[in-house]
Amino acid sequence: MQLDDLLQRYFATDDLSRVSPDALAAGIEHCRVDLGLERDRSRRFGLWALLYMLGSAPDLDVAFENEEDREAARNFMDLSAASEGTADD
Repeated sequence: MQLDDLLQRYFATDDLSRVSPDALAAGIEHCRVDLGLERDRSRRFGLWALLYMLGSAPDLDVAFENEEDREAARNFMDLSAASEGTADD
C-alpha cells in the first residue's frame, strides 16, 4: 500500500489539509477498525504507521503480537523523531 492510496481510502483525498475535523476523525476511526481486522503483517504495519503519523496509533503491545513488529515500530518512531529534529536545520 502506498501512502496516497491509504489517504484516498480513509480520507477521500491525498491532501489532509483539505479534510474537515469530522472527516479526519471518521477516517482515523475507520483506519483503527481496519488495523484491528488486518492479519497481513505488512499491511498492519502500514496502517499503524499512518495512525502514528496522525497521532492516533494504539500502543505497540496492543497493535503487534510479534516482538519483531514492535521493534520495527520502535525504529519507525525513532526515525520519525529524528527527521522532525532535522526538519528545522
